Amino acid sequence: MDAFTAGLLQRIKTTQSDLSKARETGDDYLADVEQAELEDLQRLAAEHGVPVSAA
Repeated sequence: MDAFTAGLLQRIKTTQSDLSKARETGDDYLADVEQAELEDLQRLAAEHGVPVSAA
C-alpha cells in the first residue's frame, strides 16, 4: 500500500470516528462538517480507485 492510499484510509477512519463522536454529543454543526469531509474523502478515494471498505 502506498503512502497516499494509507493516508487517505487513515483520514477516512479518523473522520468516521469524529463524525460518530459529534453525533453522540448532539453537535449537529460538527456532524454536518464531518459528514461533508467524509463524503469528500470517499469521492477522492473513488476517483483514485481506493477501496473504502478497507478503512
